[in-house]
Order: sequence, then C-alpha cells, then structure tokens
Amino acid sequence: MGSFLSKQMERRRAISTQKKLLCDLKEKDNTDFPGCDHCPEDRKNWMSTLALNKLHVNKIVWPGTHDSATNKIGIPFISRPFARTQSLSIYDQLVMGTRVLDIRVQKDGRVCHGILVSYNVDVVINDVKKFLSETQSEIIILEIRTEFGHDDPPEFDKYLENQLGEFLIHQDDSVFNKTVAELLPKRVICVWKPRKSAQPKHGSSLWSAGYLKDNWMDTDLPETKFESNMKHLSEQQPVTSRKHFYRVENTVTPQADNPVLCVKPVTNRIRPHARLFIKECICRGYGDRLQIYSTDFIDEDFVDACIGLTNARIEGKI
Repeated sequence: MGSFLSKQMERRRAISTQKKLLCDLKEKDNTDFPGCDHCPEDRKNWMSTLALNKLHVNKIVWPGTHDSATNKIGIPFISRPFARTQSLSIYDQLVMGTRVLDIRVQKDGRVCHGILVSYNVDVVINDVKKFLSETQSEIIILEIRTEFGHDDPPEFDKYLENQLGEFLIHQDDSVFNKTVAELLPKRVICVWKPRKSAQPKHGSSLWSAGYLKDNWMDTDLPETKFESNMKHLSEQQPVTSRKHFYRVENTVTPQADNPVLCVKPVTNRIRPHARLFIKECICRGYGDRLQIYSTDFIDEDFVDACIGLTNARIEGKI
C-alpha cells in the first residue's frame, strides 16, 4: 500500500511539473504566429472564405477531432466520462469548422471506443451528408477505422461508397497538389482502415490507411506528449513534398495506473497549449510540416488557429 501511494505521489508531481513547464514556455515565448489574429467570418464555410483557387490540399492546416463520435458513448454519469472525448455531435463539429473526423466502428456498424459503444455509424454519415447539403466548398477528410480488437463490419466499403458516392474524391496522389477549386464538386476524402479486410486500391473511391499517418503516444503527461509530437513532426517531410496526410493530436489520455481516469480533466492538461504548439513548430523550423491538427473537445479557438495558419500560408507569410 505504501509503495502504491508513493508511486501515485510521484506521478502527481510529474504531472504538476510538466504542466508548469508548458505554462512557463507559453509565458516566455507567447503564442503569436503568422495568422494568429485571423478571425474567420463564417466557420461553417471557412474554406469558401479563403481563395479557393490558391488553397492547395497539402497546405491546409486541417482542424480535426480525436475519437470524433463519442458525444453519446457509454452510460451518462457512469461510463461516459471515461470514454467521451467530444461533447458536440458530428454535425455541430463540422459547423464549428472541424474538417477531419476520426470514427471508430465495430462489426455491427456501431461507433465504439474500446469496449464502449454508441449510436450506429448511420448517424455519422447522415450528419456529414446534412453538412455537405448546406455548404458548397468545404472539403472533409473522413477517417473510419475498425476499432482495435474488433472485426470489420461486413462489406463496409460498399456501404461507404453507396452513402457518399457522389461526394467522394478518389484515391490519387495528384490530389495533394490540387486546389480546393479543382476538386469541387467532389468534397470527401474517405480513408477506410479495416483491420482484416482488403485495403482500398489506388484509384478507388476510398483511400487506404497509408494516406493518413500519425505517431500516437499513449500518455497522460502533457509536456512528454508535446515534445513527442514535436519530435515526430520534425521527422516528416514538408507538406509540399509528401503524398500522405500527417496528423498531430494535441491530446493526452488517462492511464490505468493513475486515479484520474475521466478524459476531460486529463486531456485539459494539454488542450490550452494548442497555439503554443503551432508557435513552437514555427520557431523550431517545422512550420511547413504541420497539416492535420486534432484535439479532444474541439472549440472555436482551436479552429481559428488552424484557419489562421492556413490563411498565412496562402498569403505567403510562412
């Protein structure tokens, strides 16, 4: 018992120290970066407020959500706080400005996060289609994967093609160098990541797993995750030189050996430092590598930071 308590006290000190390190860095360097003061006129249609003929796919800083469809996962006040990473519906996330969705499914087609389940994936697809019907120039990256430990939903690729066919941008390396204006009226890059089924092939309407990469570090230590994200980003090529999307997730996650297991208080250790990460990327020479930037519990400030940096790229400020 004494050993357990000692270990927990050590962990709490480590978390406190790491939170202070990030706060001190923020106070020392502030969070100003090219485009940081940009305020979009309309987040729901933010791509259309920029110069679509200059907005290249590979230069967009895509605001994304981590475990996007968890707003109603589990049982309220019982299991939900341990798995919910977003409080908004998929539709509301898109209206706020989210453009990359991370959806996990199990064999029966329900959205899941580990062993906890939520609504059927139809809810996600219907929200996406509703948003697309209300906008004209917004491109979405829809990543759908079979959750670890689960079997693939049967014929799920055909389901996605049937549901989103008219909007799907086909898998093609040339897409990265195209502008949004050149892709329209197609508007969805759908990355399907099955665990056992065959991956989508080149030229198909769905994109394979290799086109959306990240380096996930499972930790609840904020400065550790911050620096891990920075290290892995530094190892990437500039966005103009690669033919895949690379995602950085501004998140930390509860750990089984720590008494704080609810997602929100844990992930809030790093959430306030999204702009600091962008600033540090630029200061350390990696500003041309940031592309998909995701978070838990997305908010307007996070979206605005991504849009501002995107606009700065269009204007040649970075």
